[in-house]
Amino acid sequence: MIGLTLSPTTNFPINFKPILKPPLLHLKSSISCTLHNNDIAALRSASVRLIDGNQNMVGLVSKAQARQMAQDAQLDLVIVSPDSDPPVVRMMDYNKYKYELQKKKKEQQKRSSANRMDLKELKMGYNIDQHDYSVRLKAARKFLNDGDKVKVIVKLKGRENEFRNIAIELVKRFQGDVGEIATEETKSFRDRNIFIVMVPNKAALQKAQEPSKTKDKSASDEVSPSIQS
Repeated sequence: MIGLTLSPTTNFPINFKPILKPPLLHLKSSISCTLHNNDIAALRSASVRLIDGNQNMVGLVSKAQARQMAQDAQLDLVIVSPDSDPPVVRMMDYNKYKYELQKKKKEQQKRSSANRMDLKELKMGYNIDQHDYSVRLKAARKFLNDGDKVKVIVKLKGRENEFRNIAIELVKRFQGDVGEIATEETKSFRDRNIFIVMVPNKAALQKAQEPSKTKDKSASDEVSPSIQS
């Protein structure tokens, strides 16, 4: 029997296998039933506590009865709690259950991926020209609007360390130009790598989007009467 004890309402792991597949559906199943581990006959108890396909507790029945009821309903018979006295088994469509479980897992992974915040790095020289500065500023705003972190870094090499104060002021200026759509997460002005990490300010970003929505709605209201006429 299976070395895993679950409560009758527990969600089963994805690699959990049914203990019985009715002969009528056996050809349609990709699950191999092994008498050694999963067959109800391997249970020492003469009876089992059965849960039907609607998750209702049927009660105490013989192993033969449980097998027959699952076969009549064309469902799999799965051991839920092999160490209980008597063992608990459940009737279910295991293929359908496994499919729904995999689908749920993919949806969770998708949501997790959507909520993940990537770190985008922008490098500048202490003497960057205005055009390149504007390009990086535009990129930073885009990344923040997309929900990503932004790390702005100025690397000082050799004698460039003499211009540390200029580099620090440059990074501070960049942070100010980005504006309220970002909040400071961390920074370092001590080493040769002067940097600051900014994260999206969700409240400010949401507020910035509201006027455009209101404007679009107003424009829509203005156009509607002329269309109706």
